[in-house]
Amino acid sequence: MFNYTRRKTVTVNIGNTPLGSDFPIRVQSMTNTSTNDIEASVAQCQRIAQAGAHYVRLTTQGVREAKNLGIIRQQLRERGCQVPLVADIHFNPRAALEAAQVTDKVRINPGNFVDPARQFKNLTYTNEEYQAELQRIHDSLVPFIDLCRKHGTAVRLGVNHGSLSDRIMSRYGNTAPGMVESVMEYLRVFVEQQFMDVVISMKASNVVVMVEAVRRLVAAMDAEDMHFPLHLGVTEAGFGEDGRIKSAVGIGALMSQGLGDTIRVSLSEDPELEVPVARKLVEYIASRENHPHIDGHYCKGFDPLMPERRVSHSINGMVGGKMPVVVASCNPTSVTGNRRPDFFYSKTGPLNTSDRFIVPATNYHGENNAYPLFSLNNWDESIVAPLKWLEVPASTPVERLLFLKHSNNVAIIISPDNINVSGCQQALIHALIDEGTNCPVILHNSYLDNDSEWLQVKAGADLGAVLLNGLGDGVWLEAPLYENQNQVVGYAFAILQAARLRTTKTEFISCPSCGRTMFDLQTTVHRVQQATQHLTHLKIGVMGCVVNGPGEMADADYGYVGAALGRISLYKGKECIEKNIPEAEAIPRLIALIKANGDWIDNNNTNQ
Repeated sequence: MFNYTRRKTVTVNIGNTPLGSDFPIRVQSMTNTSTNDIEASVAQCQRIAQAGAHYVRLTTQGVREAKNLGIIRQQLRERGCQVPLVADIHFNPRAALEAAQVTDKVRINPGNFVDPARQFKNLTYTNEEYQAELQRIHDSLVPFIDLCRKHGTAVRLGVNHGSLSDRIMSRYGNTAPGMVESVMEYLRVFVEQQFMDVVISMKASNVVVMVEAVRRLVAAMDAEDMHFPLHLGVTEAGFGEDGRIKSAVGIGALMSQGLGDTIRVSLSEDPELEVPVARKLVEYIASRENHPHIDGHYCKGFDPLMPERRVSHSINGMVGGKMPVVVASCNPTSVTGNRRPDFFYSKTGPLNTSDRFIVPATNYHGENNAYPLFSLNNWDESIVAPLKWLEVPASTPVERLLFLKHSNNVAIIISPDNINVSGCQQALIHALIDEGTNCPVILHNSYLDNDSEWLQVKAGADLGAVLLNGLGDGVWLEAPLYENQNQVVGYAFAILQAARLRTTKTEFISCPSCGRTMFDLQTTVHRVQQATQHLTHLKIGVMGCVVNGPGEMADADYGYVGAALGRISLYKGKECIEKNIPEAEAIPRLIALIKANGDWIDNNNTNQ
């Protein structure tokens, strides 16, 4: 958590591009063409590879698509494109057996490869019956493993939070531990068969669940002396700012602690656009290799698998002890919309003993509410104020801060001073906890980037790593060279929302599209967003098909799911309320469904 180093793994051979800790972190994407459209799939694979992806995945619903995958691979090789291809299998072992003979890697889902399609039924098994189910998995996997071994084909075991089998959910619930057990059942068979070309992914649209699942998986594998590489991704991350930040928060938090050997940033956009984001994330995290050593240790009682939020005291209800706050450096007049910071930084105020202040947004022009900001060099104990801010470098020895142990009106602002931004900030916070100092802590990160994607990636990865470990009472995100300061403020709020700490906008869970999608996903996501973006208390799923949709948007309040070409089904939670609606009627009926359940709020800025 404090000093970056890659987790050691075995090497997995995937075509001509091996994977594992002895190699760079690989980037991948997935086509959204039909695998039955060979020419379109070949062309898109080439574009994805030219964008910088190391692997390309294609949906493979059946035997026909699996055979076509072999043709696509052959045509790519004839055109000089050597990118390894991955078959994406759901519910169809026959397609997996066919694909294993013609492609470089086959992705199977333990939730539906042997177990029947989930129906969210609560099942009961005796121990003997459960063992019989495990034997059935074993017997089904062995022929598949033998075929992969014969053809030199790697395997990805891809577990999704929303597609666990009824058998697993009945025993473990729809939980991170359930995700871990789902894949460990399969891994034990692969190890028994001495087949090691296996990669594992644990994905969820909920970043907190995804991070917990990966951490628990690594602990479970370590306990059984397994060291398989990890594929990281936040599934159904969405599009635009939200998709990029959500991915950076989840993937970046895990990469920051040395986990992950290949990543995909799943966006509801053209797949070629995913690759530059992923490459930026890899480049940024890898840049901290061999960083100056950070002297850090876990505080007493800290659980690295499922961290609890650090307890801090509240300062007059303004900061600490509640939801994280947002501090901004920009002029208040540059911030529009309903996501206003809680505080603004200012260089002017009523006190002549300090030249820096942090001012509450609600009283920006009220001189009595300008709270002084100090460093250790100009700290003045004599100044009386309801709230005082102390900014310190992350490398500050904790002994210099012990005078704050009994302070009830000081918030500490930690600025990183190591290229490993999240590592140095966490080290100081852990030391503060062990010393019994429970002042609120603000994470102050500044970036000299004027490119939105770089800023989203860096800030998301750095702040996400700290926040997902339960540390931090607020964020102060600065980008002084960035032209649109209103967007910088928005990024800070988006990071807090991705970490499930503060909700300020509607959360859209939308898949990245693939060959199974039943409608124009990008256009539809924008239309659903326009109709419902003012419902900040809701999570709304927009899913391209019924293969993954109902399960993987299980975290959503409402769902819009492709049922057939031109047909949509609407969900309330996990329950399908209306089936096979004509696409032209789907959004008005989604709105009617939300209204019927009392979740609609009128918006004066929309015609809906």
